[in-house]
Amino acid sequence: MRSNARRTAAAAGAAALVLGLVSAPTRAHDGDVDVPTLTGFAALPAQTYVPASEPSGAALGTAPVNGVRPPFADQPVQGFSGIVRGGGGTFEVLSDNGYGTKANSADFALRVQRIAPVFGTGAIDVLGGFHLTDPDGKVPFALTRPDRVLTGADFDVESIVRAVDGTYWLGDEFGPFLLHVDRTGRLLSAPIPTPGVFAPENPDLGGGTPNLGGSRGYESLAISPDGRYLYPVLEGTVTGDPAGELRMYEFDLKAGAYTDKRWTYALESPTHAAADVVTVDANRFLVLERDGTSGDAAVFKKVYLADRRDRNGDGKLDKTLVADLLDIANPDGLGGFGPVFRFPFFTIEGLILLDARTIGVLNDNNYPSNATRRPGLADDNEFIRVRLPESLHPDPRALR
Repeated sequence: MRSNARRTAAAAGAAALVLGLVSAPTRAHDGDVDVPTLTGFAALPAQTYVPASEPSGAALGTAPVNGVRPPFADQPVQGFSGIVRGGGGTFEVLSDNGYGTKANSADFALRVQRIAPVFGTGAIDVLGGFHLTDPDGKVPFALTRPDRVLTGADFDVESIVRAVDGTYWLGDEFGPFLLHVDRTGRLLSAPIPTPGVFAPENPDLGGGTPNLGGSRGYESLAISPDGRYLYPVLEGTVTGDPAGELRMYEFDLKAGAYTDKRWTYALESPTHAAADVVTVDANRFLVLERDGTSGDAAVFKKVYLADRRDRNGDGKLDKTLVADLLDIANPDGLGGFGPVFRFPFFTIEGLILLDARTIGVLNDNNYPSNATRRPGLADDNEFIRVRLPESLHPDPRALR
């Protein structure tokens, strides 16, 4: 299963051709549209691996999973759970904790992947990336690997932003923690806990009772346009809070501490989750909200514009629907799909504002567990570009 970056890119293009996933340039790319419209589709084949890396997936057993037989000779390039711009049409995407749980992901090295979607061909090129590491011993608890490369048994990283100084901040679900790493992935400080919130996997729980569900930590993280504040959002409701209400915190990067400000994002249903948050300006955010369904049974996958000024006075972020990801116009038949495009994945976890009227959305394929497009076959990682009928009028700094 070994590959190199060039073979990976070629395989992506070949797979797209074979599966009818080629995305020709679209007339709507830079023009006006009346409804949210698909203007780009690219896919990375599920079986794409980091070249010459380490074996992975031993805890999955040896029985085939959706057409793939673990363990793997290399580390899979999977789980697009967060995204930032890389420059020159490239992006940096965050692979999440590995194979779904702390128990089965000890041999999955946490990594930021550099990718380039080629919407003209429907392929995604993998250009490299970097592991997350702790060579300076910032983490106060025991890590899985003696070389202090972070793994999916140590943290469940799900969200990423780039600070003004070029370093990265990551949101974790096991604490939940905030992690600060440099441009090479080296941890710069100890994990920063969330005041008064403990997930079941939190190493400081000490036999106590968690007040947040497992895998319900910082799935989402945004940064203010001026680079001063982080806005992490919990994926699940803290015990004692009203059902379906999620906390948005403010973390002051200059002070290195949480402020006393907090907002509430109200889900359309307590069974939903907030899967990503992106800054539009100082007060507005795009929020990706989804339910737990997938495939033909998928019901709710939507992007909202949320305003923290609470103009209707209900104590929650005001919400305006921006796009229904199960009802996207596809007049050019991109990806080999029909006139209505559906993005029906259970785990849609990547959202980015590409310009004032265009968003990018990515799925976490939970490799090899999810089989949404083709039953019995592991999902690819998909990157779609959606043109909106109206400008969001973002702060220009939100597009850097």
